[in-house]
Amino acid sequence: MTKKNRGVIAAGHPQTASAGQIMLELGGNAFDAAVAAAFASCVVESTLTSLGGSGFFLAHTQNHQDFLFDFFSQTPLRKKDRDLIDFYPVDVNFGGEVQEFHIGLGSVAVPGMIAGLFAIQKKLGTLPINLVVEPAINYARYGFEVTNFNEFCFRLLEPILLASPEGNRVYAPDGALLKAQQRCYLTDFANSLATLAQQGSQAFYRGEMAHHLIQNISQGSYLTLSDLENYQVVLRKPLRVNYRNYEILTNPPPSSGGSLIAFALKLLEEIEFNSLDFLSPKHLKTLIKTMELTNEARQGSYDAYLHEEDIAEGFLSAENLANYVHKWGSTTHISVLDERGNAASITTTNGEGSSYIIPQLGIMLNNMLGEADINPLGFHNWACNQRISSMMSPTIILEAGQPKFVLGSGGANRIRTALLQVISNLVDFNFSIEQAISAPRIHWENAVLSLEPFAAREEIIAQLNPGDFSKINTWEKANMFFGGVHGVAKTATGEMTGAGDFRREGAVKSFP
Repeated sequence: MTKKNRGVIAAGHPQTASAGQIMLELGGNAFDAAVAAAFASCVVESTLTSLGGSGFFLAHTQNHQDFLFDFFSQTPLRKKDRDLIDFYPVDVNFGGEVQEFHIGLGSVAVPGMIAGLFAIQKKLGTLPINLVVEPAINYARYGFEVTNFNEFCFRLLEPILLASPEGNRVYAPDGALLKAQQRCYLTDFANSLATLAQQGSQAFYRGEMAHHLIQNISQGSYLTLSDLENYQVVLRKPLRVNYRNYEILTNPPPSSGGSLIAFALKLLEEIEFNSLDFLSPKHLKTLIKTMELTNEARQGSYDAYLHEEDIAEGFLSAENLANYVHKWGSTTHISVLDERGNAASITTTNGEGSSYIIPQLGIMLNNMLGEADINPLGFHNWACNQRISSMMSPTIILEAGQPKFVLGSGGANRIRTALLQVISNLVDFNFSIEQAISAPRIHWENAVLSLEPFAAREEIIAQLNPGDFSKINTWEKANMFFGGVHGVAKTATGEMTGAGDFRREGAVKSFP
């Protein structure tokens, strides 16, 4: 019998974490656990991620190998007349700020999730795929209990979830949106998972599933069968950056988030944190200026050059940093550590969803072509057959070559600022993983400063320069707007611990 594997997993839902825990109990490694949890998240966190979505997986193996699996969405091979495209806006109210998203069949980019999870399992997993998918199948077929956060997300995305008959059957089976403590069933989705476990990922990209999908969306979508057939998972070298005495591994270009976090950390490294009190006026001014300069640098020397070779090296070079150093959105994440020294960090998304659930398959397709955060050149202006850039930044922090912290976040454009603050909390303030994640956050963008509640907030805001901001949003409660960082850590005594972000009812499971 395979020896059980000790480990810890942090995720966005208790049953997501439980799926990973089961794999550790069966003797699987951190990668088996992460893949099982990712499949499960498509059931119990279906408003945040989907097999019709995409993501990134960062791995550090017990043999000290590092891999970044890029299975993010690809733009279609060719464009169509916009008059034939189903593409329209909807408003989503986060409680303190309204964001506009674009959905419809014309918002769907090529999904990478299925190809990615199968590729990860084949290269790094140790358990058979049917075992890894089984928890997700059970959750979908026999139902799961709706949490308060599930209910909140259902209400938030109601216009999207209930835009199709399939969505109504899942999320409002009795004519009203499901509420906390009710059960949610995804029967069609369970059958699709079982088919994939038996036939492999090519069932979705070349088999009956592919033909069924394209047949149903050919009117109104950019996607064709060739788009599915040509999709490839890309294995990349993680971006490495040293911060103080740690080595940080994160997501490389053409995605944006990892490089922007690295840039911001290089700015923070010039600051002596021994003289800073947490959330003092000086600390806040330091964070705000870092976010402001990172945005400025992004617009000046990054966004337009994402697909150029060695863009990260130039962006993070001493010469480029010297220009700034003296000036001073729906996603979910899973982090896993095991006792063998494996670390897994996976961030996945479906955007807000396109509103289209594939009939008979139960898979909600993404709206990556309708997300303003990842379409900086404007909608419909994407280059054909190109990886879409993302803020998603699965991250592993090494100390003396060993994984010390594993983390990542959801939250669209707030991903990089959430992770920047948590990393700084861990390294600069020596917080525990629980303290670092639960601490109040801020976000600066386009001269708008948003702040979560903290002691003496109003007095400290009064010490900032009001001329630096066009608007200051003081949130009444901590909110998912500020990301959802789920992280695990190894303490100085070797204990494995973790924290799920309370802003998204995150959960931790361990197998001691």
